[in-house]
Amino acid sequence: MAPDTTDEPTASAPVATYTDRLTRLAELAGVSGADVVLITPGPDLAYFIGHSIGSHERLTCLVVPAAGRPSLLVPTLERPGWSGSPAEELDVAIGTWTDGEDPYAALAELLPADARVLSVDYHMPAVHALNAQAIVPGSELTLAGATIAELRMRKGADEIGALAAAGAAIDRVQRRIGEWLRPGRTENEVAADIGAAIVAEGHARPDFVIVGSGPNGASPHHEASDRVIEPGDVVVIDIGGPMPSGYFSDCTRTYLVAGAAVPDRVREVYEVVRRAQAAGVAAVRPGVTAESIDAASRTVIESAGLGEYFITRTGHGIGLEVHEHPYLVSGNTITLEEGMAFSVEPGIYLPGEFGVRIEDIVVVGESGARLMNTAPTELTVVGSPSGPSTEGAE
Repeated sequence: MAPDTTDEPTASAPVATYTDRLTRLAELAGVSGADVVLITPGPDLAYFIGHSIGSHERLTCLVVPAAGRPSLLVPTLERPGWSGSPAEELDVAIGTWTDGEDPYAALAELLPADARVLSVDYHMPAVHALNAQAIVPGSELTLAGATIAELRMRKGADEIGALAAAGAAIDRVQRRIGEWLRPGRTENEVAADIGAAIVAEGHARPDFVIVGSGPNGASPHHEASDRVIEPGDVVVIDIGGPMPSGYFSDCTRTYLVAGAAVPDRVREVYEVVRRAQAAGVAAVRPGVTAESIDAASRTVIESAGLGEYFITRTGHGIGLEVHEHPYLVSGNTITLEEGMAFSVEPGIYLPGEFGVRIEDIVVVGESGARLMNTAPTELTVVGSPSGPSTEGAE
């Protein structure tokens, strides 16, 4: 069976960028008290050495000592998959182990002789983490996720360019929703068409396609079903996926399927969400806290008497993962800095009725938010013979 690469992103950046990331990781590891950071396949591995290959149950591990040269351990049968990757151009020693050998004994040989605090990334399977600890008597396991997030949260120019390209690609799909969303079709049928369009518009694959029609829209993470879309339905479309760069898109718009006149209840709830989302975006700038963006959006919805129906955080970071740090939620006092990227996506979810969510990806700029999405946020009516139309009120 070939290596499982389905969920493994491949980043693309100058070799000097990866060298700098590894150097800074080692410095931060020392500050945190870790002797070595261990990273297995996934977005963290792609971030630090520009490539990642899933290895099933076999151990692949990047070893980054607080002091000393990094090394990479890969199964012998997967070594060809690293040929030509940025890892070969870095000052990283690449070692192998063969089936029948003990991979953890091979790993122990790459660890600093005095290593006792082993810090592992969030994606490392427990079997690897616990066996790594067992091979070093008296060692302690810690989590490296917070340390790694300190680096990944702050996007460089290349990363921001990749997010902008992802945003433009998913915007093109959102602008085409009227081609597929109409009465008489099921959510699954609409989702299948959207998934194909996500690839056609430049993504490597669709990662998620949420089509929540009518009462299903009141479930923020509803999976598309065989429910038949009806005239007058409010439909939440939340879609995204990785680009060939490995960087993700994520954009939500809420549509109204043509039928009767727009109900006042729908128009009122939609406009509350639109104002809340605009307030969250307007609050973004360097020096404010992550929780203050949540508060800016939440205050609008609470002031409208609908606070109990805003049941999610306002946003999440995005990059080589669709959900990563920083999270825009009450209690997160981290200070936003230029280059941080995240979603702003308040919503109102009315059980048994409908839901409304509007989501854009933003990057913290020098003095405010830089929008990665530009698809219209006005309420768009689709499924009409005359084509999509918008209902917007400032």
